[in-house]
Amino acid sequence: MAATVYTNARLALPGAEKLGAPGSVTVENGRIARIGGTPPEGAETVDLGGLTLMPGLIDCHFHVVAHSLDLWDNATAPDSLAAFRAGRVMEELLDKGFTTVRDLGGADIGLVRAVEEGFVDGPDLVICGKGLSMTGGHTDLRARTDIRPDAMGWRLGNMGVLVDGVDEIRRACRKMLKEGARFIKVMANGGVSSPNDPIDSIQYSADEIRAMVEEAENAGSYVSAHVYHDAAIRRCVELGVHSLEHCNLITPETARMAAEAGCIAVPTLVAYEGLKLEGAALGLGAAEQAKIDIVRDKGIESLAVMRGAGLPMAYGTDLLGQLRKYGGMEFELLAKVLSPAEILRSVTETGAKLCRMEGEIGVIAPGARANLIAVDGDPFADIALLGKPEAHLMLVVKDGRIARDYRTAA
Repeated sequence: MAATVYTNARLALPGAEKLGAPGSVTVENGRIARIGGTPPEGAETVDLGGLTLMPGLIDCHFHVVAHSLDLWDNATAPDSLAAFRAGRVMEELLDKGFTTVRDLGGADIGLVRAVEEGFVDGPDLVICGKGLSMTGGHTDLRARTDIRPDAMGWRLGNMGVLVDGVDEIRRACRKMLKEGARFIKVMANGGVSSPNDPIDSIQYSADEIRAMVEEAENAGSYVSAHVYHDAAIRRCVELGVHSLEHCNLITPETARMAAEAGCIAVPTLVAYEGLKLEGAALGLGAAEQAKIDIVRDKGIESLAVMRGAGLPMAYGTDLLGQLRKYGGMEFELLAKVLSPAEILRSVTETGAKLCRMEGEIGVIAPGARANLIAVDGDPFADIALLGKPEAHLMLVVKDGRIARDYRTAA
């Protein structure tokens, strides 16, 4: 592959506090070869005309199989249809500048390979397989009167599986790790979109979660937990869970404990804004609607708590179905507490760390993969522009290939 040199680019580097002077970045064989310096002979030149060049974005909490907010519709769709739907969702994500997505339940190795083999022009997927839920837990979609033994199990469009008991949990973890999971996901707390579990319900026994942690660590990986309530968060930290999803009700003491344990949090504030705006109209049940405000009202406060404790945060949205259109709002919500530099780090470097791809993605440096975006504007001055791709996103580069070019349209 011939070298490409992006010139007249102002670099937005995650560790910086402001844009650098216009310079150049050379890409060869899908990787960044050098920053500045003399371009190699015969290299193709792409003049960015002063646009901001930065690492491709990383969403660390997404469900690509959640085509609809109707979770039963997703789960009952034939696997072939669910795959086509997920492919469309993934292409939309790349349209918006997300070159890597960490899937928190649903996606399988087939979707990973569909990107690798060029059948889906979307972001790379870092998958956990299915989220693990106990009977009556967060991904148990059955009504109280529904006594069927499962909730659509391993169907592609289903985000979680019901697994009870240490032995079955070990078997499920081993199955998913064998089938390409890069981490394990546990539903350790009640949730909004499930009908039977209050937000403060503690889910799974300590022995069951320890089994998940052991199986993940044996495979050189980690466990990620769906948690809102402080007691559930603290318990997960004590049991060795590494990634803490949501964390809306976290206290300063627990946040400090998590930081000392080396955990990473993934707040997903926009998910509750979207549900508040359209959840009822899109069919969210009364029980689920009643739980939205409990976590929504504390979300912004949790950012300050985690920031004060030094707990690293990665960027995530967790938007399901038709609510995906609100994804860009997450930048605005984060900006109520965090600085642009902190948010930029969360959507690049910290995300790369959580994906276990440090130095590969989330950075502009020699040897890193050439996953890049060019935007019109200064994200250090207005981080919200990253959430308005239709106005500001000009170019998306995936592994050195220009995947989206909006410059002529502008």
